[in-house]
Amino acid sequence: MSINWYPGHMVRAKREIEENLKLVDIVAIILDARAPFSCRNRELENMVGKKPVLMVLNKSDLADPSLTRQYLEGIRAEGFSALSMDSLHRKGKKALLQALTTAYQPKAREMLAKGRRVRPARVMVAGVPNTGKSTFLNCLVGRNTAATGARPGITRGKQWVRIQSDLELLDTPGVMWPKIDNPEQGLKLALLDIVGQNAYNEVEVARYLLEVLKTKGEPGLLEKIGLNIDEDSASLLQTVALKKGFRLPGGSADEEKTAQSLLQEFRKGRLGRISLD
Repeated sequence: MSINWYPGHMVRAKREIEENLKLVDIVAIILDARAPFSCRNRELENMVGKKPVLMVLNKSDLADPSLTRQYLEGIRAEGFSALSMDSLHRKGKKALLQALTTAYQPKAREMLAKGRRVRPARVMVAGVPNTGKSTFLNCLVGRNTAATGARPGITRGKQWVRIQSDLELLDTPGVMWPKIDNPEQGLKLALLDIVGQNAYNEVEVARYLLEVLKTKGEPGLLEKIGLNIDEDSASLLQTVALKKGFRLPGGSADEEKTAQSLLQEFRKGRLGRISLD
């Protein structure tokens, strides 16, 4: 599934990030722990240049823990600092703050060597939409200071937030790259709600989810809810619709309503901890 989803506000967001990069010392790139490689914006990484980068695999409570460890090893092998975090339940905050302090040390030593006072570290929080950047920020602050929501791209405008006396964060809107050419990557990003709903067909994405559940879901999950694992995804979606009572006038399966229901169940973690990459 090829996806073109590059709303006008993302052009502005990209320009805003480029303008503000000169103001920050570190960039924290927030990724969805369920598919951190699929949701990496390489254009963003190129924009950052030589500034220290910390990759944060957020929403780790929704991902397969063993795969998250593998993902972290892979990202670190590229030379990045990386850690996992569950911002919603405020898990991983201490390790995150320590990682930022460590990343800032070279800059702090440089200031001292020049006889300057060490100012607070300035960290840009960036990434694609809907990876939990605002929830991440609220976790660090300890209270709700940033807008959060289920729709990709809800954050607007520049937001500087003081986390503690020696740390300031700049929250930025999520920004995508113009076109997703890899069909499976497009399905993953749609399943994770990273691209806008008008960019994909929900029924197609729900069928992909059912195929994922066959291979990566909890053992016996489909059988437990009365589904035949040998059926193809189109037939499975019909069966799910009838089991849920989602019918169109005349009694046929309402695939669209069923797809919406399945996608929401996955996104909220009700189908288990499933990683896609």
